[in-house]
Amino acid sequence: MSPTIADLHRAYGEGRLGPADAVRAAYARIAAGADPGIFIHLRPEAELLAEAEALGPFDPARPLWGVPIAVKDNIDVAGLTTTAACPAFAYPAATDATVVARLRSAGALLLGKTNLDQFATGLVGTRTPWPVPRNALRADLVPGGSSSGSAVAVAHGIVPVSLGTDTAGSGRVPAALNGLLGLKPTPGLVSTGGVVPACRSLDCVSIFARTVADGWRVLEAIAGFDPEDPFSRPLPLAASALPPGLRLGVPRTADLVFAGDADSAAAFERDRSRAAALAGRTVEVELAPFFEVAKLLYEGPWVAERLEAAGPLVAREPEALHPVTRKILEGARRWSAAEAFAARHRLAELARALEPLWRRIDLLLVPSIPRPVTLAEVEADPFGPNALLGTYTNFVNLLGLCALTLPTAPRADGLPGSVTLIAPGGRDGLLAAFARRLLGEAEPAPAPPPGWIALAVVGAHLSGLPLNHELGERGAVFLEATRTAPLFRLLALPGGPPRRPGLARAGGGAGASIAVELWALPPVALADLLTRVPPPLALGSLPLADGRSVPGFVLQAGGDAGAEDVTAFGGWRAFLAANECRS
Repeated sequence: MSPTIADLHRAYGEGRLGPADAVRAAYARIAAGADPGIFIHLRPEAELLAEAEALGPFDPARPLWGVPIAVKDNIDVAGLTTTAACPAFAYPAATDATVVARLRSAGALLLGKTNLDQFATGLVGTRTPWPVPRNALRADLVPGGSSSGSAVAVAHGIVPVSLGTDTAGSGRVPAALNGLLGLKPTPGLVSTGGVVPACRSLDCVSIFARTVADGWRVLEAIAGFDPEDPFSRPLPLAASALPPGLRLGVPRTADLVFAGDADSAAAFERDRSRAAALAGRTVEVELAPFFEVAKLLYEGPWVAERLEAAGPLVAREPEALHPVTRKILEGARRWSAAEAFAARHRLAELARALEPLWRRIDLLLVPSIPRPVTLAEVEADPFGPNALLGTYTNFVNLLGLCALTLPTAPRADGLPGSVTLIAPGGRDGLLAAFARRLLGEAEPAPAPPPGWIALAVVGAHLSGLPLNHELGERGAVFLEATRTAPLFRLLALPGGPPRRPGLARAGGGAGASIAVELWALPPVALADLLTRVPPPLALGSLPLADGRSVPGFVLQAGGDAGAEDVTAFGGWRAFLAANECRS
């Protein structure tokens, strides 16, 4: 197993190891494993050693300094050929893809380019003219695709992290099948400039790692708006702490699909129970609408979008394609423009129907896959097992969501369990925070990014309460739960729903310390939020118990008319809980 990024940087900083040592170790692991299916292009070791020496003294300001990395061979690397696992399609890349340029800028050492399901079309990892990468856990299982080589490179300990892509689950299914973490960001958060399209409107660059910390470090290095990519979006990215009122969506038992695998069913029930115990509360979720969205991807006209990259080759030289890939792409031509628009309209209807759900939950927990799939099953049926693997993944990008696949404790058969956390787009930090808690990783105290503003909320905007979604939808991240200085009265305002409180300065030293949460937002998001806050509330300065002062919502003068004084409860949650008990 390769060291984590933190391990490498600790060793570099202490002088116990240098980047050249990490490069030699990576190539030694490649030689020892003797798996010819992982890399399509492996750079000469001497080149990497020269790059390692050229890095100079250890620079901890570069987050990936001296870290060996591999990328999927549908991502351009200047000076190497991009194949998308199709020799007839291959072309020499003149420039780096945006993500590769950002990896290099962060100090990464790129070993080479990894195998994949041809044109990133598949979830099994076997649709390649090169040898199939071997599953790192059990030789009879598929490695998962389409990012098979990238996942296996991490699972075999060759590199601590790698890049794949994910359109329908290609960054999550291989993670589940190889006992890894698979991070699929919000669409548009990471540029796809210089990536061979699968479905360009849905594609994401994904990350394989062993720890949340490593995956997040890579995400921070490669995320950011790219004006050259029309699908890139200027989305905020910030680490989040875990809010106390987290609402975890869990599927109805009747909706779960395990294809007869009792070990998968038992492992998910165990993992669901543990996740529920760590969350603030759980909400049962019906999966049928998500499954209907998923059908639009492979049983609808989105498959025609896959012709953008491969279409000319399919028309000119169809025999050059893998037989399964060719069959899929040739079938894509049957969809009409009218059917494509009808599918987009149906997707919009389903997405709108799901909006209320995301106001009741913060995260959704699902199995990563129904069950492992064997090479023999795929040999006998190239399509059915592939479709099965996408049961819980195909809908995510169509709905603009982010997702994080996590390895869990071993199943009864010794294979690792795997669950996937899903959240609305822009809440990548919240996914990482809950994943750290599930995996027992250290939870660093997040600080707002430079220029962001910490905001104190006291009532319906608290985590888990009815207006908290207004923070999440604006990219806010939770910082901490704390208390005000003992200067305030807490008042329950008339009206609603939802019921709202107000903080008013107490006179004559009769104030109390009131529970609040601190959330951080970009200034433009805070300005937009203020347009949603009705009188008698207004933004003011809130002194905190530790001496800090932050912006927060306070009552305007005269705003306490008709309000109930609930200061004795010490916080809005306690007041609501007491009222629930009385009702």
